[in-house]
Amino acid sequence: MSSGGEEMSFWDHLDVLRGGLIRIVAVLFVAMAGSFVAIPRIFDSFILAPARSDFFLYRFIASLLGGKAGGWLTDPSFNVEIININVSTQFMMHLEISFWAGALITFPYIVYEVWKFIKPALFPHEEKNLSFAFLFGTVMFFIGCALGYCVVFPLTFRFLTEYNLSMTIENRISLNSYMHNFLLMIFVMGVVFELPLLTWLLSRLGLIDRAWLRKYRKHAVVVLMILAAVITPSGDPFTLMVVFLPLYLLFELGIILARKETAAVENKEG
Repeated sequence: MSSGGEEMSFWDHLDVLRGGLIRIVAVLFVAMAGSFVAIPRIFDSFILAPARSDFFLYRFIASLLGGKAGGWLTDPSFNVEIININVSTQFMMHLEISFWAGALITFPYIVYEVWKFIKPALFPHEEKNLSFAFLFGTVMFFIGCALGYCVVFPLTFRFLTEYNLSMTIENRISLNSYMHNFLLMIFVMGVVFELPLLTWLLSRLGLIDRAWLRKYRKHAVVVLMILAAVITPSGDPFTLMVVFLPLYLLFELGIILARKETAAVENKEG
């Protein structure tokens, strides 16, 4: 890696890395502080929204079904009471949510700092490819998080909270349980949406190509179905398909982004 045409020493690299880490921590701290202040104002209307029947997804599904009540997604009386059974849980959860919210807000800046650090060591064609990878990966991560909040978590949460092993058992969800599933589902979907980027990178390394992906498409469908079942522990076919369809579309997008032939085949033909 060089700076201004001069070769940088190992200690110069460490100084650059340290400066980037300090800036990331500083920006993350500011974002966490802002989130800590804002969260009480949006907690009921945003974070707890999927626990009520007026959540926009439930209302949308009800409108598609003609407003018919009685189904597990259209019952207007749906309202889950979130309880706290530990003295310190609310404060500690406030801190934890602030951290994850701050991390989500600063994610593009973190990617930018990583990009700045490795950019001087890249050749022009590598810089072009990796700039696409960083931008594409960032956008897909946020799309995945949005889908997790808007679709995957609400459907999974509502199915599980309305499932009754016995009518004598009342579901009362703890704050810890709710937030654990809320955060896990959102960030897992963000990571899962990096599948096309992973496919693109593997194809650039010559490990897979478009023909290989098409050949094993049926196998991929089975793997993706299993992955969807892991992400959504409910046995409801509707919820399973809600998760599976985006995963399958991501796989198809990966096929489009993959190279037609591996580098090894191209070099052999050359």
